[in-house]
Amino acid sequence: MSRVVVAMSGGVDSSVAAWLLRRQGREVLGVFIRHGQGPSDPAGAADAAEKLGIELRVLDCRQQFDRVVEYFIDEYAAGRTPNPCIVCNAQIKFGRLLEYADELGAEFLATGHYARLLELAEGEVALCRAADESKDQAYVLFGIRRRLLPRLMFPLGGHRKQEIRQLAEQIGLHAADRPESQEICFVPDRDHARFVRQHGGRLDTAGEIVTSDGRRVGRHDGFERFTIGQRRGLRVAMGEPYFVVRIEPETRRVVIGPKEQLAREQLIAAGANWLVDEPAEPFRCRVKIRYRSRPKDATVEPLGGRRFRVCFDRSRYGIAPGQAAVCYQGDRLLGGGWIE
Repeated sequence: MSRVVVAMSGGVDSSVAAWLLRRQGREVLGVFIRHGQGPSDPAGAADAAEKLGIELRVLDCRQQFDRVVEYFIDEYAAGRTPNPCIVCNAQIKFGRLLEYADELGAEFLATGHYARLLELAEGEVALCRAADESKDQAYVLFGIRRRLLPRLMFPLGGHRKQEIRQLAEQIGLHAADRPESQEICFVPDRDHARFVRQHGGRLDTAGEIVTSDGRRVGRHDGFERFTIGQRRGLRVAMGEPYFVVRIEPETRRVVIGPKEQLAREQLIAAGANWLVDEPAEPFRCRVKIRYRSRPKDATVEPLGGRRFRVCFDRSRYGIAPGQAAVCYQGDRLLGGGWIE
């Protein structure tokens, strides 16, 4: 009987994931990751573990998580839009936690992510989109090292969210009716700018709001409040919809313009991580530029040095430096990188 470590937060997804693995007859050991930022109480996970009849351990990852927070602050200070969930997954959940699974003698590590793993020929494992497209989280998993895929499990990947909630109610889990969080775990109030200000020392990011032709139309109290493609919250009256088209950290200016100025047909991504053999020639695929966006048809050209160029068939709007460009063929995730 294989031993599986399950990352348990106390929420409905990770709790049901543990139950599904128990039902398969596996030896399940729950682990709560203590990150030290915002809500970090293992009580909910402990309640779920007790209900499921499994052991729960607490893994102190505060030191590692501090680096994720530093990345988050540094990216905003550079005028970029970070995605800390991708970094946390790669460095902590499928980094430090997998090391801990080794220490516990576990063969597998499971999480409550909505994604699927498909076994191919000769032991190859493909990371694929979840059956529930509205909940698919494969995008935030692109940074996982390819060699680790055979050791991972995503028990929820073939289920829809409503099925999982129904299972939680049948099991009697307290988390069954808990509202689903859509926010970064260490910024639950969604005020990213406040968090950056509180944790970024004397960082001064206030400056001017200008149009793309240089006309000053207002001031802002911190460019970390903005992201490329943003329309709401500009607090300037232009007579027509204007969007953030550029952030200039060196001048602290936020540049706005009409939607057509957001149109881009290309992007370059760095820090590529491939879950297939690293491509050497241009290839066709679909590329996703944000967690909530849909993949679009494109040609990807490898540039060397873990960089690649994406040429979209049609212009995309709101391509934001700091976000991930992730490549798919059908449901399979091929790899991705960070938009420059």
